[in-house]
Amino acid sequence: MEHGTANADASGAVTAYLEWSGDGTARPVVFPIHDEVVIGREPQDSLGTEKFFCIPKHTISRRHARVSRRNNTYYVEDLHSFNGTFVMGKRLSPGSWHPLRDGDELMVSSAQIVFHSLIVPSGDSMPTIIARSVDAADLTRFMKSAPDVTQGDMQRVVKKLHAMAQVSIALGVVKDSATLTEKIMDFIFELFPLAERAFIALRKNEGEPPVMVAARRRDGRNDDLKSVRLSRTLVQEVMVKKHSILSVDTLSDRHFGVQHSIIAQAIRSVMCVPLILENECLGLIQVDTSSDPYAFKEQDLEMLTGVCAEAAVALKNFQLYSEIEGLLDGFVRASVQAIEERDPVTAGHSFRVATYAEHFARAVDRTEEPALRQVRFSRDQLREIRYAALLHDFGKVGVRENVLQKEKKLHHHEMLLLEHRFKYARACLEKQAYRRLAEMHAEQDLSITAFRQVKREIDQNLQLEFDRLDTFLDSIRRANEPSISAGEKAFDLQNVLDYGCHESDETFMPLLGRSEFDALGITKGCLTPEERQQIESHVADSYSFLILIPWTRDLSGVPSIAHGHHEKLDGSGYPMGLQGPQISTQTRILTICDIYDALTASDRPYKKAVPVVKALDLLSAECRAQKLDANLFRVFVESRAWEATQDRLIATP
Repeated sequence: MEHGTANADASGAVTAYLEWSGDGTARPVVFPIHDEVVIGREPQDSLGTEKFFCIPKHTISRRHARVSRRNNTYYVEDLHSFNGTFVMGKRLSPGSWHPLRDGDELMVSSAQIVFHSLIVPSGDSMPTIIARSVDAADLTRFMKSAPDVTQGDMQRVVKKLHAMAQVSIALGVVKDSATLTEKIMDFIFELFPLAERAFIALRKNEGEPPVMVAARRRDGRNDDLKSVRLSRTLVQEVMVKKHSILSVDTLSDRHFGVQHSIIAQAIRSVMCVPLILENECLGLIQVDTSSDPYAFKEQDLEMLTGVCAEAAVALKNFQLYSEIEGLLDGFVRASVQAIEERDPVTAGHSFRVATYAEHFARAVDRTEEPALRQVRFSRDQLREIRYAALLHDFGKVGVRENVLQKEKKLHHHEMLLLEHRFKYARACLEKQAYRRLAEMHAEQDLSITAFRQVKREIDQNLQLEFDRLDTFLDSIRRANEPSISAGEKAFDLQNVLDYGCHESDETFMPLLGRSEFDALGITKGCLTPEERQQIESHVADSYSFLILIPWTRDLSGVPSIAHGHHEKLDGSGYPMGLQGPQISTQTRILTICDIYDALTASDRPYKKAVPVVKALDLLSAECRAQKLDANLFRVFVESRAWEATQDRLIATP
């Protein structure tokens, strides 16, 4: 734990401290308080380092809040900050003082801080101030073994009690079942030196028999779970009656010695204890030996029962944690599916990108690429990347459907109107030509032969004009197809823009309007600048939505990762125009996966799917232009992250 010195003399003793959880990737920061401290984003020349707590986050004001002591009570004041100061979820009015109690949670913008008071009232109401500080991590850090002691019963008891304390400390912070069972096994073999084997069996549902989840020997070897057999009599006694069982000289025990499982495994001494929490039996732990019939004593059974009580709490916590994790995962998936059903043409995009991104991140974690050798992702960071990928386009819920589902450079109704305009132009040309023929005949009284000759010439001229119109319309239709890259050949429609016809009242009717001409001249994609601005706004809208979710500390980076998925290393991206070091590795991973799927997806009617080879060439060109991370792209190609499927995607590394 990082901390400033908490030692002080009588005139400036440390009487409280603030604990900031940081960004979740490092250990919490502890800041000692003497009498007053200002919290802000940038150091203040007028305040010493012991009176200014600097939290370098852009959402925090330069002078955001102040914590000050009055007599034996600390108060917090919001210094008219932009994003506000909260105590236990309640926003403070700027300038007003709010009393603080030990353990109060403060939210300074998005920074979570816990206030701890060291003032302890004594019998005469005078404060007792702790003027010496120690690193609390020293008291909670797991020690591999207790200090060596001299032989004797008292020393052995102390050593076992020490190990039991470590059980309570260590199991309380475990979040995955594999680590939990491994730690329990370690503690069992430390507590009971004569134990040769240990088993953990857990019950999935009430009334069902327990299922073996771990079986290990003292030398570290794991037994095949399918071949392990427990005494049904022993399990019945422990699971149903909830009794802790100690059997010495088990082969001679009239209750268990006749059991086939006991005989087959040559068990000489065994302890079996239920994992009970609030009268619910979660499973059992069995410890046995085949060498010493008197390996375990009553004190050992009491010790194992205590360990099982601690383990049951940890197992229940893990179960609840898993259920909450599953609830969050289900909510995120349902939300994404609801958004993607609004735009059927891109349905599946977010799920594919999430699959690619997690597979890609695992490959980065394993790579020996020199530039990426220091990049490592924990299980929580992989989940963070996955959720950011799933939710990166959530802001599209605010984009109009005609823009979201636009297939061509011109909207469908615009193209229909244009085609009708061409038909009308043909009719106008025919009407005008035959009117001139009629007028000529009336004026000159043409003979049949002359009339036919003039009509033949008019028809030939009309056909030339009709062919010209067909050429124009064909050019427009080809120009209306969206282009994948800005380097593709553009269509020259200037002749179409200049062309028009006259209606009966001599009004000039252009075939192509200026707005249509501009839309057809788009060099990349199919969106006009105004429509592209609407689409690009989804990034900011996604971020605005995601920051409203009270993410846990291990998922606090989801909004920022998703927010930057359209940023480019050269600063040409949006919405913030970030450059190089300002873009996190997680965001760079998401960007590559997002572009790849946008290029190769076959579910978009406004463009054809690009073959994998061409998509990789386009991404490689972006790397050469220093828009994408070339080192990460190499890992993307080598790992073939795009071949990952959702079936292969698992929540744990």
